[in-house]
Amino acid sequence: MDALAALLLQIEWGADEALGSEPVDRTQPTGPQPVFAISHVAPSRDAVAPAPLAFAAPTRAMVASVTVADPLRAARAAAEAATTLAELEAAMRDFTGCALSLTATSLVFGAGPAPALLMIVGDAPGEAEDRSGQPLDGPAGELLGRMLASIGLDLTAIRRVPVLPWRPPGGRPPSEAEVAVCLPFLHRHIALVQPSRLLALGALAARTLLGSEAPISRLRGRWADISIPHRAATLPALPMLHPGQLTTRPEQKGLAWRDLRLLRRGIDASLTQK
Repeated sequence: MDALAALLLQIEWGADEALGSEPVDRTQPTGPQPVFAISHVAPSRDAVAPAPLAFAAPTRAMVASVTVADPLRAARAAAEAATTLAELEAAMRDFTGCALSLTATSLVFGAGPAPALLMIVGDAPGEAEDRSGQPLDGPAGELLGRMLASIGLDLTAIRRVPVLPWRPPGGRPPSEAEVAVCLPFLHRHIALVQPSRLLALGALAARTLLGSEAPISRLRGRWADISIPHRAATLPALPMLHPGQLTTRPEQKGLAWRDLRLLRRGIDASLTQK
């Protein structure tokens, strides 16, 4: 795992290509070293001593040219510069600070109306979402649609966005660095949509939005007020089990139904306040 982590770190830094056509085993001897004959010549009395080498102090431009770019700072700048969803999507397509964009098939930006009363933040895109470029696509999205219909909500009338816009290779869990560099784009997406409430669908979405390491089993079941950059008021967010988890653990459907009723009461409260 240490070797894999080191390889992923190199990919994040942009070292994703080999410089040679054949691998080189540096642990093996490279053969006999050439022997150079060194002759000693006594200096003459008229020889002039060489002047000492002069090294110029590094200038600001020289330092800037060798400084490694900060992907997180670049992501924040690109996200904050977007004033519309179209500009945000364009900025994410042009962003090169996350290696996931190089391996994913599609950018899964988001779907649904904007502004919206409710916004669903799902986990990282799956295989079906990566193919179509649409959030909550596939069997899990179909199940979520039926679940929301049971409380009178239409999935297509809700703004939907993944916590990460790109699928990690092979569906592996994203690294902390990958989540961190994508978070400014998610925060900006929320600020532009201006929802009254958030539904954090799944463990990754819940932990990312709430800034907690607690399992989803402890986070679900209650509203939590979260802060979004460039938004004055806090935003109520409800963590909920991901529909894909319910297909493998049907005994948790009762918990999901409690969360759905809690979501319905929260939506009704928002409508009353408006």
